[in-house]
Formats: sequence, structure tokens, C-alpha cells
Amino acid sequence: MRRHILVLISLTVFFTGCVTVISEQSRKLVDTNDSFKIIKQSPDAYIGKHVMLGGRIANVKNSAEGAQLEIVQFDLSSRGYPEDTFISYGRFLALNSSYMDPLVYRRGMLITLVGEIKGKKTMRLDDIDYTYPVLTMREWHIWRGSDPDRGYTYPSQQPVYDPYSYGFGVEPFLQRPYSPATVPR
Repeated sequence: MRRHILVLISLTVFFTGCVTVISEQSRKLVDTNDSFKIIKQSPDAYIGKHVMLGGRIANVKNSAEGAQLEIVQFDLSSRGYPEDTFISYGRFLALNSSYMDPLVYRRGMLITLVGEIKGKKTMRLDDIDYTYPVLTMREWHIWRGSDPDRGYTYPSQQPVYDPYSYGFGVEPFLQRPYSPATVPR
């Protein structure tokens, strides 16, 4: 009896660890395993193909035709999480036919999506003309807790190990005032 319970618990843990946020139907549509680096070089060769991409939202624009998300690409983990490793092969545009509120889809949030490649679009990015691969969004997921505007509170509310603190616990004299990545304003 104990053995069956152990097997059941281990299988539950195994299968919940392999769950992705994008549905099985959308993942079955993905018909190219080529990396974003290859797709960005010649997006016209992939028109009509579905891809699963992710990254950090850089900009949101709404118009009469719908919404346009500018996304800085990051490689995805096995769960579909954009691994923000400061290595990116560029940016892409994700189009949606409906309005997407910029307060919900904020700059800096992590997103994973499945979409169909529609071609490319050249726009100004700072002082250069940048060519973006363009895709229409089929399904997407915004990752909770990826909003950089949230920042950190001082002192922390729960005793967790922080590699930027001087020790464990919530005692203010043991911790640095803020993490180096963000400072509340």
C-alpha cells in the first residue's frame, strides 16, 4: 500500500513539473523547430508556419487594426518560460486583432506565445531601421511576478535566502536596503 502511494505521489510530482502554460492544441500547431535566430534571418521563408516564442515586452501599441506588441526574444525553457539570461537574438512583433490594455501588458513583463508568421516589417528602433519578424498571436501567457515595476520591499516580509543580503532572516541590520536590480521610487 505504501509503495502504491509513493508511486502515485512521484508520478504526480513528475507530471506537474512537465506542464506548460500553452495548450496542447496550440503546441501541436507549431510546425517548425528552427531557432529564432534562423527565423529572423529570413522570416519570409516561414510565412504561414506556427512558432512558439517568448521574451520580454518592450512596447505596446494599439490602433484601429488591433494591438502590436514589440517583444525582446529570449529562449524558452522546457515549461515555456522565457529564460531572461541577457542573451537575445533580436526583437519580433506580435499582432492581435483586439485591443490589449498597456496597463495589463506592461513593458518589462515576460510573455510566451504561439503565433503564425506573417512576414517582416521594417521600423525605426532608436537611430536605425530594424527589420522585425511579424506574427499573429494565437495563444499567449503573461508570467505572474515578471513585472519589473513591482520592485522589492524593505525589509522582506518572509525569511528567505537572498544572495544579496548579509544573512538569513528579516532583521533589517542583516540585510542590504535594496537589491541591485531595482530600487523603489
